[in-house]
Amino acid sequence: MLQTYKKDYKKITMGLLSLIPDLKDIHRLNDELEWYNSEENRKIYLWRSEETDDFIGVIGIELSEEIVLLRHISINPSFRKEGISHEMLYALEELYPNQKIIGTLETSGIIAKWEQEKNKEEL
Repeated sequence: MLQTYKKDYKKITMGLLSLIPDLKDIHRLNDELEWYNSEENRKIYLWRSEETDDFIGVIGIELSEEIVLLRHISINPSFRKEGISHEMLYALEELYPNQKIIGTLETSGIIAKWEQEKNKEEL
């Protein structure tokens, strides 16, 4: 289940974001969190596991009228290969039903696989 970032979740958010290669440096990570918190159209969501009730994933987005740009996605290594990223994207789509979800160079592959899955389900 997606939950909106709160300052109470800063440590776990930083831990999950630090799994992204570009965000391993603590200064870069702090800058990125500040960037998300500086504008209303930038959001971080955490994914809470229904099984363990722990936060196991994070996504960072940038919103416009027509699109949701997926800037970051990270999942605890213990939960990878379980389809969590696709669950997160389906939940994001429910939050923003009137906007198209697109990715950056780094996240476009995940979006493409998710869209393929969606297209198969629609057939």
